[in-house]
This record gives sequence, C-alpha cells and structure tokens, in this order.
Amino acid sequence: MDEKNNNNIFDQVAKNTNVKQQDLFKLANSVNSSDLKDEENVRKLIHQVAQLANVSVSKQKEDELVKAITSNNVPTDFASLAKMFKQNK
Repeated sequence: MDEKNNNNIFDQVAKNTNVKQQDLFKLANSVNSSDLKDEENVRKLIHQVAQLANVSVSKQKEDELVKAITSNNVPTDFASLAKMFKQNK
C-alpha cells in the first residue's frame, strides 16, 4: 500500500472517530510492546482504546474482550471484529 492510501485510511479513521493519526501510532506502539496474554495488560489496553475513542466499555464487554484477546480468539477480519463489538451493547 502506498503512502497516499495510508494517509487516506488515517484521514477516514480520524474523520469517523475523531482520533488523530499520531494517537493511533502511539496506541499501535503500545500494543506491540504489550503482552496480550497478560490480563492486566489487556485491561489497560482496553481502557486506553476506550479513552482514545471517547467511549465507555461495560464491565461485561471488557471481560468478554479480555477473554477473547488473552485466549487468542480475536477475529482477523473487520466484519467479524465489528460484529464482536456490537454484541451485547
């Protein structure tokens, strides 16, 4: 993917979520250095994402996300991910 397409993707994310590109990179860097098998790290990451996106995450949804992430049971396609986030809203 070329730089122009990358910028378009980030522009779309910023437009739809009000999350800046630099904040996405900062978050991505924290994910790369986190141990996603550790429940405490995953909970911290979920809180960071929720804060960045300015959304609340219920305790039930947080628990579901933690279980899915720590057991490496996270969908890899966007449609499945979106469906996962919409469940039990």
